[in-house]
Amino acid sequence: MTNSSKTTAPPPSGWQYWRGLSGWNFYFLVKFGLLWAGYLNFHAMQNLVFMAFLLLPLPNRRLHQWRHWIAIPVGFALFWHDTWLPGPESIMSQGSQVAGFSFDYVVDLVTRFINWQMVGAFFVLLVAWLFLSQWLRVTVFVVGIMIWLNAITLIGPSFSLFPAGQATGTVTTTGGTAAATVATADAKPVVGDMPAQTAPPTSANLNAWLSSFYAAEEKRKTTFPGALPEDAQPFELLVINICSLSWDDIETAGLMQHALLQHFDIVFKNFNSATSYSGPAAIRLLRASCGQPSHTNLYSPAGKDCYLFDNLANLGFKSQLMLGHNGQFGDFLKEVRNYGDLQSPLMDQTGIPVTLLGFDGSPVYDDLAMLNRWLDNEKKEDGARTATFYNTLPLHDGNHFPGQSKTADYKVRAQKMFDELDQFFTELEKSGRKVMVVIIPEHGGAIHGDKMQVSGLRDIPSPSITNVPAAIKFFGMKAPHQGAAVEIAQPSSYLAISELVARAVDGKMFTEDSVNWQQYTSGLPQTAPVSENSNAVVIQYQGKPYVRLNGGEWVPYPQ
Repeated sequence: MTNSSKTTAPPPSGWQYWRGLSGWNFYFLVKFGLLWAGYLNFHAMQNLVFMAFLLLPLPNRRLHQWRHWIAIPVGFALFWHDTWLPGPESIMSQGSQVAGFSFDYVVDLVTRFINWQMVGAFFVLLVAWLFLSQWLRVTVFVVGIMIWLNAITLIGPSFSLFPAGQATGTVTTTGGTAAATVATADAKPVVGDMPAQTAPPTSANLNAWLSSFYAAEEKRKTTFPGALPEDAQPFELLVINICSLSWDDIETAGLMQHALLQHFDIVFKNFNSATSYSGPAAIRLLRASCGQPSHTNLYSPAGKDCYLFDNLANLGFKSQLMLGHNGQFGDFLKEVRNYGDLQSPLMDQTGIPVTLLGFDGSPVYDDLAMLNRWLDNEKKEDGARTATFYNTLPLHDGNHFPGQSKTADYKVRAQKMFDELDQFFTELEKSGRKVMVVIIPEHGGAIHGDKMQVSGLRDIPSPSITNVPAAIKFFGMKAPHQGAAVEIAQPSSYLAISELVARAVDGKMFTEDSVNWQQYTSGLPQTAPVSENSNAVVIQYQGKPYVRLNGGEWVPYPQ
């Protein structure tokens, strides 16, 4: 009888239990680094629970192995949850549109997420961890910092991960429907119905403020005249809705000094598009005559007096619809008709040159050719009142020149569009026609990117994306505006545009010997900067941006 040489390995015991994080130490160290760099929206409690799951003593080795296999998808999901990347809800809601992207565009988007500086930093951190872990109990450090992060989250405002910002002032507002007070970043009084921002920026207070904002907006609307006076002057209104153009994009592309920007009579420096997607932006513009609704309410019926082009139609303006694309992606044309109540037939695109192909391979028509066709059609109807909505997207991310797969350089496309608009404005001036041109971009193109979103990603409507260069130019005036454009610096949105259209609707500005521009632009309705997509809301509160994702907690927007 022989003794077996086999021995059974003893279960882990003592200090081995507390080395349960093993390779997961590097995972947590990476998250700490990204948190301090501002690239993570860290949820301390969830990470603490995950860490406890990894540290839980398991005497059975098979259970120990299973735990690590389970931890891999859990860790991946938690890491994704802590980033600012679009969540599953957003991806699912945009799934049909993503499916329409060309393969080359998908590859382009994926490569933008690779930050080689971060890859290098991860490599250095990995080497440092492998080196130091031979002598240091890294798990002790990881557990300690995790407990500390969770503690400061629970303790509250006496501790902060980031430096405190500057305090904001509170001033008295003016105006018939203005709130009693409103917080501002400067000492200028604010006119308009904007709820006060005096409470501390806790999640509960920000939710309450947002509710009060929407409640106040429901009461606001532009009053159009019931009828035009007998001496009203016919003119043409042309609203140009440009995709992917913000002040930040213009500055990044180096076009702040372009001649086009010198053409305008009125320029909004703080105009909020309230969204970062095309369909919702067009609906908001077409419903400009009422206060700002929530994203959800955009897809519910609105009062007839909310629709800008319906108000103009009641005064004898013929509504017209013109697109620089086919309107199929994202059901854009369908949304314009169903939720913007613009039922006019689409202006003929036959024979218009195709200068770009969209990210989905669809044609993008030449702006100058489209605008010249509009002008030719207007010349056939001299003396008629028309209101035209023109949506164009040559600047949209992923657009490329025919025969090429690589996304065309944004600056090249923006330069061409600015040049063509400048040329069109010059020809329009020579024509002598009475035209009010309103330019309102849908949203920015996010070509610069930030800590939350890579270049081109617009899932979160950040301030740099939604602050767009809205502007107005009058052509054919007897007394045209002289000098630099009138700048509207206060927080504004679509209701201010509707108000300016209503003030000019009788056309008398075109024939007056002099125009009081100060009076024309004074007392415009102001709108607090609130921007919303289906899964994200961004507000400005006490001079700072805050973001809420998927109905969760409010957090400061990383700057």
